[in-house]
Amino acid sequence: MPARPTWKGFLKVSLVNIPVKVFPATESAATLSFNQLHAECQTRIQQRRWCPTCQREVPNTELAKGYEFEKGRYVIVSDEDLQKVRVESTRVINLVQFADETDIDPIYVDRAYYLAPDGPVAAEAFAVMRDGMAGKAGIGKVALYGREYLVAVKPQKKGLVMYTLHHDAEIRSIDQIEELGSVPGKVKPEEITLAKQVIATFDAELNLKDYKDEYTEGLRQIIDAKIAGEEFVAPEVQEPQKVVDLTEGEGQRSKGKRRQKSRYRVIPYAACG
Repeated sequence: MPARPTWKGFLKVSLVNIPVKVFPATESAATLSFNQLHAECQTRIQQRRWCPTCQREVPNTELAKGYEFEKGRYVIVSDEDLQKVRVESTRVINLVQFADETDIDPIYVDRAYYLAPDGPVAAEAFAVMRDGMAGKAGIGKVALYGREYLVAVKPQKKGLVMYTLHHDAEIRSIDQIEELGSVPGKVKPEEITLAKQVIATFDAELNLKDYKDEYTEGLRQIIDAKIAGEEFVAPEVQEPQKVVDLTEGEGQRSKGKRRQKSRYRVIPYAACG
C-alpha cells in the first residue's frame, strides 16, 4: 500500500516556497502492542476518568487542560487560549540556517519524516533544492500536531528527510551522571592498544538491515504458538563466555586463560589483531 502523507504545507528557504507533503519515516505497526485484560475472564479492562473529589466518572465534555504552577494549584488553559498562539511556522517548514549535516549531534534527533513535492509543478524546484543542499542540513521550525518543533532537513536519495529535534533545554547534561565521576580520565597506552585490537576484529561496513528485532520475533512465535494451541519451547540460554579484562596485566591474563580453559572459550590474542 502506498504511503499516505500526514501533513501538507510549504518548504520555505528565504523567498523560495516549495509545496511539500510529509510522510512518517518509521512504521509503528512493526511493533507488537498488548491490551490489558482481566485474567479471569479475559475481558478488556476499561480506563475510566474518575474524579476522587466528586466521587463520579467525568465525561469528556467536562474535561479541561490544567497547568500545575504550584503543588496542587492549577490554571485552566482553554482551546481558545491555545488558538491565540500563532506561530510563523504554521503550515510552513521555515529553514533559517544551513550547517554541515555532521554538526547535528544524534542525541538531539527525535523522529524522522520524509518530504516529497506536492504536485508535478513543485517537483523541479524540489529537486534543485535537494541537490543544492548536498552535505548540508537546513535548520528551522514547523508546527505539527498542535505544537512547534525544531527541525533539521537534509537530502536523502531522491527526496528529503526531516528530523524533529529536541531543544537544548530538553537535553540532560552528561555531567549530571554522578557515576561517571569515578571513571578515569586517562588510561594506560597498552590498554588502549588492546581495546583497539578488539574493536578492529569487529570493524565492518555498516548495514542496519542486517540487524533484526529478535525480541519481537520471539514474542511473535510465542503468540502464534498459543493461537495454534501449541506449546512454545524456549531455546536454551547459553552461558556467556569469559570476556577479556582490558585492565589486567599480560601475566594475569595468561594465568586467567589457563585457569578458565576448561569452562570458557577465550579469544586468542592473535584473533584480536
